[in-house]
Amino acid sequence: MNEHIDEDGLADPVFDRSRKYRNLPLIVIVGRPNVGKSTLFNRFLRRRRAITDPTPGVTRDPIEDVAFINDKPCRIMDTGGFKLDREEGTDSAVMDSLVVEKTLQALKHADEILLVLEAGAATAEDEEFIALLRPYMNKLVVAVNKTEGGRREADAWNFLQYGFTEVHFVSAEHGDNITELAEAITARLDFSRVEEGAPEEIIRLAIVGKPNTGKSTLSNRLTGRQASIVSDIAGTTRDVVEGDFTHKGTRFRVLDTAGIRKKSRVKEDIEYYSVNRAIKTLKHADIVIHMIDAQEGLADQDKKIIAHAANEGLGVIFVLNKWDTMDGSPKTFKDAVRNLRISFGQMEWAPVLSLSALNGTGISELLSTALRLWKQLSRRVDTSALNLALNDWITASPPPQGRMNKFKIRYLVQTQANPVKFLAFATRPEAVSESYISYLRNRIRKDLGFDEIPVVLEVKGSRRKWEERER
Repeated sequence: MNEHIDEDGLADPVFDRSRKYRNLPLIVIVGRPNVGKSTLFNRFLRRRRAITDPTPGVTRDPIEDVAFINDKPCRIMDTGGFKLDREEGTDSAVMDSLVVEKTLQALKHADEILLVLEAGAATAEDEEFIALLRPYMNKLVVAVNKTEGGRREADAWNFLQYGFTEVHFVSAEHGDNITELAEAITARLDFSRVEEGAPEEIIRLAIVGKPNTGKSTLSNRLTGRQASIVSDIAGTTRDVVEGDFTHKGTRFRVLDTAGIRKKSRVKEDIEYYSVNRAIKTLKHADIVIHMIDAQEGLADQDKKIIAHAANEGLGVIFVLNKWDTMDGSPKTFKDAVRNLRISFGQMEWAPVLSLSALNGTGISELLSTALRLWKQLSRRVDTSALNLALNDWITASPPPQGRMNKFKIRYLVQTQANPVKFLAFATRPEAVSESYISYLRNRIRKDLGFDEIPVVLEVKGSRRKWEERER
């Protein structure tokens, strides 16, 4: 199976093996912090989907993907650790409570629960969590991790005193006994409901922006479920949290990313990987929803991220969130749009919307806009029609005719959709100025129905006309 690891070691966060499968059983991995749940999750996926770090409590939001366990497709979910020891009144304690709440909710939807314990003596957190799992004993599989080479297996047998019929000694990091664990997991699952079909078309929306702009609130609103933890604590979301929904017969996938801050303010290694993962998510999105706190406005980091998205050819929607806290007047919105246009002078094509993710106002317009952008991103123009238009554009604004900067545009082709890319062939490509490229790009956008998305136009050398090339 392919690893799908990026060159810096980070996995493709949205490599989608689930689009051709239906009704897959759900396996939920649970346990206290730092017992190796995320490492085991990645082991089953055969790629680094979840962030792993020795720091306890790295995973917060439940993250889900499709894995082939014992050659059978399953949905598998990594959850935050069950943490009993909390310093009450701190942000950490609040976050721990939210993480535990999410984990307990996930148990209710699981077809099978994989409890991960660490070799050695049981802790108070282990015992309390095992007590909470009593109602689910009939769908529980127990793995004792960190037993590589038989290490501490003798002590690990003591976990049988809690009423488990069997325990599996594994090493998530080294792969010891993973095959046996996979067989035990799939032996108890019902795969008769699993259906395989053709991959479906799906529009992928990446929600990006600074911390606390409402990204997770919007993600939860769109998917209709509380998949992402919502709090006022900066850096709450770490992994990319995914969720699907359908609107007007079209399937969407939402990618809720970590809040992106300046590097100088990113102090934890964990947050660095979270931010890096969020940026890499743009490679696998169709449309970027850039969340902006209507009261706070933009930051320099916003500009860098959106410039990156535009250069990748992604659709971009600017969303002024928390609009319910503003006066709501047309002038206020007009001023906000003008400020955005000043900050993003080359992106006057990107739609700007106002909404309240908390109250749900503006959601319908957001999705209608996303569908409109998707149609433009998917549009292809016939080459003959494209070159008829090119002749008109050249006639309206001929290239320079000086001896040093003279060139001719021979013909134009569309090389790609989503992202939309064109290739112009010129007699002297080095002489084609950026201003003339910009002119052609703007005419493509205005005249051919790409007015709300970025258009990539490259120039290559050719001395043949289109008609000659055809012959």
